[in-house]
Amino acid sequence: MDDQPNIGLAVPFFMVRDMEASLDFYINKLGFKITNQWTPRGKIEWCWLQRDAVALMLQEPRDKDKFDQQGPKGTGISTCFQCRDALALYHEFTAKGVAIEDPFVGNNMWVVCFADPDGYKLDFESPTDVEEETTYSDWIKQQG
Repeated sequence: MDDQPNIGLAVPFFMVRDMEASLDFYINKLGFKITNQWTPRGKIEWCWLQRDAVALMLQEPRDKDKFDQQGPKGTGISTCFQCRDALALYHEFTAKGVAIEDPFVGNNMWVVCFADPDGYKLDFESPTDVEEETTYSDWIKQQG
């Protein structure tokens, strides 16, 4: 009998309104790379993006009106990326123009939280021993 786990990876799959805008965001601002793509009509309609050990998939629907009628995307769902240093990513992403509210400590983790162009919530988190509910700006002030 094979002792290998049957399930090995969960990959978020986001339907996006504008593939070019989403690719600009994920590649140029968050540092992901395209590792697979589907281009049935000469442009990317689906792709697999990867950075380090994580991946996500994007697909642009052909019926934009139906997509728009479905309302806000990602309501109530967050994709949480477990990181070694979420604050380093905060600095990397904000330097590239990503609007991010003040990171905070929740559940013993620094939480760097923001939404992509379609409203999907992305949380980059890393372990910390800083007191719960501390904001990054307050923590920096305390470091003096």
